[in-house]
Amino acid sequence: MTNTFWRYSHLALAVSSFLFLILASITGTILSLEPVIEKVKPYAADNLDEINLAESIPALQKKYPDITKISVENGQFVLIEGTDENDNALKAYINPKSGKMLGKPGNKNEFFQWVTTLHRSLFLHELGRVFIGVTAFLMMLIAISGIMLIIKRQRGIKRFLAKIPNDKSTQYYHTVVGRLSLIFLLLIAASGTLLSLNTLGIIKSLKIGLDVDFDKIKSVPEKNIKDFEVFKNIHYSDIKTIEFPFSEDVEDYFILTLNDREIAVNQITGAILAESKYPFSVLVADMSMKIHTGRVSVIWALILGISSLSILFFIYSGFAITLKRISKRSKNKHHKDDCTFILLVGSENGSTHRYAASVHKLLLKLGKKAYLTSMNNYSVFPNAEQLLIFTSTYGEGEAPENANKFISLVESTPQKESLNYSVLGFGSKFYPDFCQFAFNVHNLLSAKSWAQPLIDIHTVNDRSPQDLILWQESWSLKTDIPFSRFSSSVDDEQKALSAFTVKSNQGSGDTILVNIKGGLRTKAKSGDLLSIYPANDHRERLYSIGVVDKTIQLSVKLHDNGLGSGFLNQLKANDKFQARIVKNEHFNLPAKASKVIMISNGTGIAPFLGMIDENKSKKPFHLYCGFKKSSSFEPFTEYLNTKLNQSKLTNLNVAYSREGKKQYVSHLIELDSELIAEALLNKAVIMICGSLSMQKDILLILDKICLKKTDKPLSFYQSRNQILMDCY
Repeated sequence: MTNTFWRYSHLALAVSSFLFLILASITGTILSLEPVIEKVKPYAADNLDEINLAESIPALQKKYPDITKISVENGQFVLIEGTDENDNALKAYINPKSGKMLGKPGNKNEFFQWVTTLHRSLFLHELGRVFIGVTAFLMMLIAISGIMLIIKRQRGIKRFLAKIPNDKSTQYYHTVVGRLSLIFLLLIAASGTLLSLNTLGIIKSLKIGLDVDFDKIKSVPEKNIKDFEVFKNIHYSDIKTIEFPFSEDVEDYFILTLNDREIAVNQITGAILAESKYPFSVLVADMSMKIHTGRVSVIWALILGISSLSILFFIYSGFAITLKRISKRSKNKHHKDDCTFILLVGSENGSTHRYAASVHKLLLKLGKKAYLTSMNNYSVFPNAEQLLIFTSTYGEGEAPENANKFISLVESTPQKESLNYSVLGFGSKFYPDFCQFAFNVHNLLSAKSWAQPLIDIHTVNDRSPQDLILWQESWSLKTDIPFSRFSSSVDDEQKALSAFTVKSNQGSGDTILVNIKGGLRTKAKSGDLLSIYPANDHRERLYSIGVVDKTIQLSVKLHDNGLGSGFLNQLKANDKFQARIVKNEHFNLPAKASKVIMISNGTGIAPFLGMIDENKSKKPFHLYCGFKKSSSFEPFTEYLNTKLNQSKLTNLNVAYSREGKKQYVSHLIELDSELIAEALLNKAVIMICGSLSMQKDILLILDKICLKKTDKPLSFYQSRNQILMDCY
């Protein structure tokens, strides 16, 4: 809700003022060049902060006896006024230390004067100043709302300057440029607003005049100007103007206008006759003028110019982003009540929606009745068989703007018929809350009786083509919908197959253990996938693998008339077949985990066999696995006992569902809830591999453990890669 407020405020303010902002941007950029041009003129004095009045004024009076006034312009130019020895008017820029004349001021540049008037009042006098003042105020609000949006996007003010993953989108450049210039634009807008209020008389910045008590003026002790203590302590960098006495009468005195006050100084004794400090409003107005005009520094003037120019980029990119958001609204061919495929999208900047729209287009081309809409439009879908959810994550694990009502809608609106669902999360692992909202959605649906996972949740890191292809293959495998002509930005990988040789094939009951070797064009890791084509056609089957002594281990459940399991079951030692390795980096053994807890049923134990073998540093590894009977576990018994003796496996917990206590692996997790909670708090990693039904039970238990014993939701640990899953 907060994010929506700032976004719509940002957009509304920009739309309402963009014409005036364009004018302010162009004129502001031009005017920023004036101080730069002025600064490069040859009559600037150096080191004004080192030259005091006590040493300078006597030298200047000796060379120019009839000085009436000295002004310091833009903190760099010292201008004297008076008459020369021929009683001619004198006005020149000088070196305050030597008195050398550096040049004479010329006429104001007419072009800059014209632009200044346009910038300040649009040539409409008082009415124009009102328009410009309102525009400055709106720009200040735009800058504030923009800063708030960046803080929200960056997950807190401390990460304001943290790296932003480059997805080459207009949104990315809008954010990056905004982060660099919004603070400066806020200063420009705030100072412009204050100057307008001051000019219009809404804020009164009145200086209090000097109140000199002439009855107390003394003419003794007489001192030379070089001995005036007050002049010794004042440097030209502190000065705006010095007005000299009109005569040598004791009642005529120096008037010094400094940056923060005015001083009257006795011209004979050097005593301070009166002092008037400026009120806060005057100091603010003066500071606003310096900030807004850039006259105090060439560098600041250039920053103002670049920042002013960036307004044009913000107007362009902001409207481009808005048009893209408007254009991504779904165009559906079928009514939602008639569709079997429902695609729900949670997208913040449009990239997630574009991918979902490509999937939607593919389904329509294949003659499927598919409906695409935002997650906030979730409702009852009477004929739905498949629910596909594509979502990004915003802020600190929060929902995107068009998905922020989804969870409450699911809780209040159950589907009347059972359906299958799959969740694809988009994000960047650069952020600590990687795909957390996608995990929230997956976990929520896992707990619903009417929702059954079709495939495990998949995540896409920085729009990785490999991650997208892995999801496509997994989903296609279950639906028999090919992605061979998929019209998205993702190109299909070349499915080059390699020859593999069976070393052994053994098993008991409904579980088979296959050892194979060869064909490793890319080095396989435990947790990667083996892709086989058992009928030598487009039908692909994927299996998680373990790698032990350069041999691939497969643990496969034998299904009646199963295409993949039947093919593997009939293989004998030395048989050869074609397959390929699919990288599955999100389920490889994490190198930095303090402890690893592995949870599987019989079909998911294979990758853990390899990972346990990799545990050369002998970190705490706990394995929880479930089988129907002890005979199903028998092929793994000797190997795992060896690893226990080698201290590569710390603890082995086995549940049998058809004999003994008749437990499932989920019961073992409940019994060890304290160990699980403590492990998560200590940055351990929990890995789950096996069937989706087993995963669903485990997630429900883990969610309860997390909420009760760690005060964090399960998705908190999932988004930080402490819960890794690979289930089918």
